[in-house]
Amino acid sequence: MHFTSEQRLDDGVLEREFTLGEIPGILWTPASASVSAPARLILLGHPPLGLRKVYPRLVARARHCAAEGIAAATIELPGSGERPRWPAAEQARADLRRAMEAGEPVSDEIIDAVILPLVDKAVPEWQAALDALLLLPEIGGPVGYSGGVISIGVRLAAVEPRISAAVLFAGSFVPRAIYEEARQVTIPLHVLLQWDDEGNDRQAALDLFDAFGTKEKSLHAHLGGHTGVPQFAGDAAAQFFTRHLR
Repeated sequence: MHFTSEQRLDDGVLEREFTLGEIPGILWTPASASVSAPARLILLGHPPLGLRKVYPRLVARARHCAAEGIAAATIELPGSGERPRWPAAEQARADLRRAMEAGEPVSDEIIDAVILPLVDKAVPEWQAALDALLLLPEIGGPVGYSGGVISIGVRLAAVEPRISAAVLFAGSFVPRAIYEEARQVTIPLHVLLQWDDEGNDRQAALDLFDAFGTKEKSLHAHLGGHTGVPQFAGDAAAQFFTRHLR
């Protein structure tokens, strides 16, 4: 991990951009983090739109974490932002857009092509980032995961034992294979669902929630579209992590 820039935000949060090989990322640490008092860590997931585009939402979430004494980190997803183009992923997303704009059903084949290769590439990169982050003396544990693409969160929660709890955002298509992986998830889960999300299959989100194998899971559904998550929903998610990242 190589830090490329740093700045202190007005609330005392230290923001550092880094690269991990070809992967850009950002780490936010609260002012209270130190070698003698390492911070807990939340990995911030996001849609494949590019870090620069989603930065305002990410930094707001990171500051929310820092207010609880928790560090936050994110990485650029494969094929997004400044990373090399991924023609197969671009074609799959174009096929998805075409089907949705035409009002056609989105086939399992299209969903698989859009989501599964992304999960296969992104999850090992998240694990490599976690390896590097936990080597920093000011970062400790335990570790949480928060955000979407929800299938990435499901895979990480199923295969990464260092993640103790997860907040997952229902708002993206889910391949059938991910439902089977969800049965292997045993950590505490807090799932957010926007009831009127125009791009989300509500029933699929409910089916995925039902499939999770954990004995501690809660579903928080709110009226409104994809970007209409209420402020208090973020507060509830923060309280969830405060309980479980001890």
